[in-house]
Amino acid sequence: MAKAKILLVDDEPRVIQLVRANLAVEGYDVIVAEDGVTALQMLRAEDPDLVILDIMLPKLDGYEVARRARELAATPIIMLTARSSEIDLMRGFDIGADDYLTKPFSINELVARVRAVLRRSKSPEELMNRTPLRVGDLTIDFAQHRVLRGAQEIELTPLEYRLLSFLASNAGRVMLHEDILRHVWGPEYRDATEYLRVYVRYLRQKIEKDPSNPQIILTKAGHGYMFQLPEGQAWTEERKSGDRSAGREA
Repeated sequence: MAKAKILLVDDEPRVIQLVRANLAVEGYDVIVAEDGVTALQMLRAEDPDLVILDIMLPKLDGYEVARRARELAATPIIMLTARSSEIDLMRGFDIGADDYLTKPFSINELVARVRAVLRRSKSPEELMNRTPLRVGDLTIDFAQHRVLRGAQEIELTPLEYRLLSFLASNAGRVMLHEDILRHVWGPEYRDATEYLRVYVRYLRQKIEKDPSNPQIILTKAGHGYMFQLPEGQAWTEERKSGDRSAGREA
C-alpha cells in the first residue's frame, strides 16, 4: 500500500524537524514548504493526501493558502496556530480547514489528528450506495456528494458534507454530541463539542431557509442534534431497503 503523502507548511525549523521525523516514523511521506507561495506550487505538483498548514507564514498566510487550496482540490487541511480563540477557529473552518491545532502541541496529538483526518477523508461505502434524500426542496445526493436546493447546488466543505450526511442518514433520531463527534471526526474528538457547535452553525447558514429558526437540523438541548423530516415523510421513502439499520451502533 502506498504511503500517504503529507505536505507540511511551516517556516520554523524546529517544528519542521519534529513533525517530519515523527510522521516518517509512522510511515508517512512528508514533503515541506516554508512559505505560502511554495505551498500552493507543491499542492499542485505533488497532489498530497493531507496538508498541515501553519497560519503565520511568509509571502501568503495560512488562511489565504487554505482559501486558494480549496479552489484547487478537497485535500484535507490541519491548521496550526498560536491563537486559540473561537474567532480564529471559526475563520479556519469557514475556509474549509478540517482540523485546528494550537501551538505548542503534543506530537502524539498531531499524529492522532493526522490519522483521524486521513481516515475520515474516505467516504463510507454504505453512504455512497444510498439513494438521494429529499426534504422539501433540499436534496442530499449521497452517491455524488452533492447537496441541492431545487436545481441550485449548495457548496459545502468536506466536513460540512460529512456532518450533514451523518445526521441525514440517521434522520428522525436524536444523535448525541459524542456520537456525532466520534463518527464524523473520529474517536479522538469525542469531547470537542466546540467543533460540533461551529460546524452546525455554518451548516444551518447554508441549508436552512431561516438559520435563526432551524427546521432541518434541530438542537436537542443537553443531548445533541436531530435531522428533522417533514411530518408524514418516512426515511424509508428515500432510501434502499435494508438501510434502516444503518447508524444503529452510534
